[in-house]
Amino acid sequence: MVALRKTVLALLTALSVTVAVTSPASAYPGPGRVTGDVGVHDPSVVKRTDGSYLVAHTGDNISLKTSADRIAFRDAGSAFPGGAPWTTGYTGGGRHLWAPDLSYHNGQYWLYYSASTFGSNKSAIFLATSPSGNSGTWTHRGLVVESRTSDDFNAIDPDLVVDHQGRWWLSFGSFWSGIKMVALNPSNGLRSDSVIRSIAGRNGGPIEAPTIVKRGSYYYLFVSFDYCCRGASSTYRVMAGRSTSVTGPFYDRNGTPMTSGGGTEILAGHDNVHGPGHQDVFADVDSDVLVYHYYADNGAPLLGINLLAYDSAGWPFVY
Repeated sequence: MVALRKTVLALLTALSVTVAVTSPASAYPGPGRVTGDVGVHDPSVVKRTDGSYLVAHTGDNISLKTSADRIAFRDAGSAFPGGAPWTTGYTGGGRHLWAPDLSYHNGQYWLYYSASTFGSNKSAIFLATSPSGNSGTWTHRGLVVESRTSDDFNAIDPDLVVDHQGRWWLSFGSFWSGIKMVALNPSNGLRSDSVIRSIAGRNGGPIEAPTIVKRGSYYYLFVSFDYCCRGASSTYRVMAGRSTSVTGPFYDRNGTPMTSGGGTEILAGHDNVHGPGHQDVFADVDSDVLVYHYYADNGAPLLGINLLAYDSAGWPFVY
């Protein structure tokens, strides 16, 4: 089986350069099999210490799901069942919290998440930690970064990356002037300086939901281009660039800087998969895994999972 798997991956790698360049929508694979409670928006996944999977996604007080096998998912309540009153100044009093990022470091689970209202950049990213990840065990750790209507960025869609030197960084952003990054203090997960760095943008065009992972000598920045939240009319698609530095500059396959609108398409709408995006990437025992939401023909947001590999030139592709 190991030899067969290596042969299949070798064949996929050999073919992937053509696929990545031409990328007809029909060439993209369908999502892998998932069952149970799979209605999600803006999913993030972490593999827990017991081998199970924890999903956090947009919902009232941050919605949670769990799975023992990455196939069957069930509802697991919310991160803050008693509410999150510290967020309501950004949500207009609502409980709906957005775009969480889950990870596991230093013996605890870390949850970065957004508070805002649709179309506004009066927004904030907060941090919570938990020893287990279970509903009701999350402790509010504070405000990480906020944006105001006078700012040219939007403090939503956080993603934590720890670089090869052990430094912590938070990328974030949606529309406005693009994707930003701030340095964090690893001891508490909050900001360590006042610098806001720009790492990707489309001259005001739709770009959001950054995810950064390091593989080999490169840091890969995944983002979503175009529009979500329009049901089956959504045009979200997953794009990527890479850099030898966690802070960039990031370039796409053609050498275009991501700060100048660059991005290599990794996944787009096809068949009955509409607007795939708001991606997360995590390493599992069988492969890197790309997690995202997409919309069904009836407009329902659903959990998408595909495996992720890298071609002979080091560019990611889904299979």
